[in-house]
Amino acid sequence: MSAKKYLVELSEEDRDTLDWFISTGERKSEDNTRARILLKVDDGLTDSEISEHVGCHTKTVFNTRKAYTERGLAAIHRRKPDREYETKLDGDAEAHLIRLACSEPPTGEARWTLHLLADELVTLDEIDFESISHETVRQRLKKRR
Repeated sequence: MSAKKYLVELSEEDRDTLDWFISTGERKSEDNTRARILLKVDDGLTDSEISEHVGCHTKTVFNTRKAYTERGLAAIHRRKPDREYETKLDGDAEAHLIRLACSEPPTGEARWTLHLLADELVTLDEIDFESISHETVRQRLKKRR
């Protein structure tokens, strides 16, 4: 039997914070589950025992322990706070997209689809993309509705 890779030892202040977090206010159930997992891990229960008590998969317990060792109490929230997204479409590319969506569809097609628009954007010389997803196209067109 090997030792656990991510050990959780909560300070008294962290335990108080987690107890308060669980008992007050309306929170996402996922956040409450992760908080309860951390408390049970600190009590010395095994991952399988915790998963039975809390009602989650053992992988969730492992992931929560790992996140806590990396980010501290911020681990009870799923998203990392330093997460940044780059927009693929700037103003010019978005203008091209809108012009394209309003133009006649390619021959043999009844209308533009999100996939067709994404493929056509990639082939334009003015726009530098290796690829663009249909979901990006959908979000940008929805934004302009």
